[in-house]
Amino acid sequence: MNHESDYIKTVFGLKLKQQRQKKNWSLQDLAVKTGLSKSYLNEIENGKKYPKHDKIIQLSEALNCTFDDLVSTKLDKSLLPFSEILQSDFFKEIPLELFGINKNNLISIISEAPKKVMAFINALIEISQNYNLGKERFYFAVLRSFQELYDNYFPEIEEKAVKFSEENQLEMTKNLQCEVLENILTDSFNYTIRSEDFEQYETLDHLRSLFIPEKRLLLLNRKLEQDQKTFILAKEVGFNVLELKNRPNTYSWLDFGSFEEILNNFYAAYFAGALLISKEKIKEKTSEFFLQNTWNPSDFEALTKQFTHSPETFYYRLTNVLSSELGIKDLFYLCLVKKKNSDKIQILKELHLNHQQAPHANATNEHYCRRWIAVKNLHYLKENETLTDAQISHYKDQGISYLVISTSQKNPFSDGSNRSYCLGILLNPQTIKKINFIKSSTLKTINVGVTCESCSVADCEVRQAPPIRLEKEYFNSNMKIAIEKIRKDF
Repeated sequence: MNHESDYIKTVFGLKLKQQRQKKNWSLQDLAVKTGLSKSYLNEIENGKKYPKHDKIIQLSEALNCTFDDLVSTKLDKSLLPFSEILQSDFFKEIPLELFGINKNNLISIISEAPKKVMAFINALIEISQNYNLGKERFYFAVLRSFQELYDNYFPEIEEKAVKFSEENQLEMTKNLQCEVLENILTDSFNYTIRSEDFEQYETLDHLRSLFIPEKRLLLLNRKLEQDQKTFILAKEVGFNVLELKNRPNTYSWLDFGSFEEILNNFYAAYFAGALLISKEKIKEKTSEFFLQNTWNPSDFEALTKQFTHSPETFYYRLTNVLSSELGIKDLFYLCLVKKKNSDKIQILKELHLNHQQAPHANATNEHYCRRWIAVKNLHYLKENETLTDAQISHYKDQGISYLVISTSQKNPFSDGSNRSYCLGILLNPQTIKKINFIKSSTLKTINVGVTCESCSVADCEVRQAPPIRLEKEYFNSNMKIAIEKIRKDF
């Protein structure tokens, strides 16, 4: 059903409900007076059905209104805000069904107080504009919420990856050759694959791949390392095995027209991760690593290299497995970037499982804490190609601590920028029992904040800005105390 037809049915249902409520009738009352079933009337009011001409006449006569009062798509003042909502991108673009939300139930809620709901949505839009939340960031925020809702674990995709590997006799290890995936794409999915010098196209130098669907042509940047190429090919296999039609055609920069393309891109990338790193093997080896009594960075690097040469792929794959297979529910993943000749740190990707964990991205240009192990690694990376370390990060203001493991490396696909990948595990009785090296003497506990502007750590040697947000909170708190004192005095 197209959007215009949905709109007409929804508006008719709203007008019918409005006319019924004007008479203080229940659905049962209207059913008795029209001879139509209560369930049928309920479907009409919820925008699921549009009645035939004779049924509309029955309804208008029973409600003592005109035929046009019901069929006209023009809404009166009380429902006018609802029309704005219904025709806005709010309903066209937000995939409500992903979150188990029935669109008709939401319509019913909005119809009860359309002005208030419209005011609320306008407030969200204004906030997003003030915080520079564009369409792209909005879509990715929705995607993250979807991943977090399902603990970033999708068993049906895991099963399809295993089935595909069995059917094609593939090893789900780092030994999976990109030539094998190339042959599958060309033989089974009619691809043509070419390496291309993107430097001649100026800004495309940083693009890793481009798919031209009209020719089934996949262009790969000649600068790709073997692991990067293998991941892109596995992802292309994912698009085909999962039968994902709407998709972005560029990577890693994404050009997209709808949320569905972003979602399908995630599904294909998830398939690639599941195909390249076996869930059962990473579960087994990570469990063994957690049983060690001492933290040693080289041991974690060795664990990573058992599966891939790409720390990014390994860290992200852990977010799929730790919650579902090892029962570690509270964790976060961050990818931070530091550009060449700049001290500014940006969070490029983030994921929070179970609830919003302490370190998170912000769009207010505040300074991320320089005591984070991922940030320290970025600054120490001058002489090293790869640097792995860990610490216990204690957030004094929230009274919580995380085991944070981070690997930083020079990004070979940019103009000298460096990246840090980090995994944070909330320390609680359950996780402390599962990870033996938590009490290792080689792990330091460091007091940290989220941003300098909101941090209360005194005498911080790496503070980049005064705690202005915290100072404002203190000021407001002291004002309230002073006002209460005056009230008591008088």
